Amino acid sequence: MTIPATLPGDIELRVSTDPVPYRAALEEMTARNAAIAAGEARELVWLLEHPPVYTAGTSAASAELLDPRFEVVEAGRGGRYTYHGPGQRVGYVLLDLRTHARDARGFVHGLEGWVIETLRDFGVEGFRSEGRIGIWTRDIDGREAKVGAIGVRIRKWVTMHGFAVNIRPDLSHFTGIVPCGIDEFGVTSLERLGKPVDFAAWDAALLARAPAFLAALDRPCPPETAA
Repeated sequence: MTIPATLPGDIELRVSTDPVPYRAALEEMTARNAAIAAGEARELVWLLEHPPVYTAGTSAASAELLDPRFEVVEAGRGGRYTYHGPGQRVGYVLLDLRTHARDARGFVHGLEGWVIETLRDFGVEGFRSEGRIGIWTRDIDGREAKVGAIGVRIRKWVTMHGFAVNIRPDLSHFTGIVPCGIDEFGVTSLERLGKPVDFAAWDAALLARAPAFLAALDRPCPPETAA
């Protein structure tokens, strides 16, 4: 079941309350991306959860698939191997950048910022790390660990895929891959960090920051700086 709504700019918001199989979501996302590019559909932000799956980006290396205990799907997005599963909030963001700043790097920067600002609402300091894709934080042992993944694809200036934030997933499921090709850092979650958050609270905080995220896409990305 989904709950329809609208974001600024007449962007459709869809919140799926039941887990959506990854292949089905990818098929629907691909079709919607093409329809948006053709001017036949509205832009879409889709919040959902997947059954356990490993997804392979265009740079995935076979040696980084350590234990294919779950289905493995070629995602078509940038990046390497990623895990999706219960307890993880996935956000697919399908926007027409032709109506914004036509800035691919700015879109990724804005997406990262949207997640980072939302994490702050729950007392978690998220940050970018130069040379490492994703959203990072300090784990309970003080070391840097990934709390959110970013992976996008842009076709005809229309975006697809998006972000995945670890709310309360089974972190042992990540051990079947080298997440995003980075093996020297761990993976954490809001639950592990002592922040009990449910999807409803996360979604409400995220969507409250959606107008600022969308407004940022109208400005070119700031120059690259060290994290």
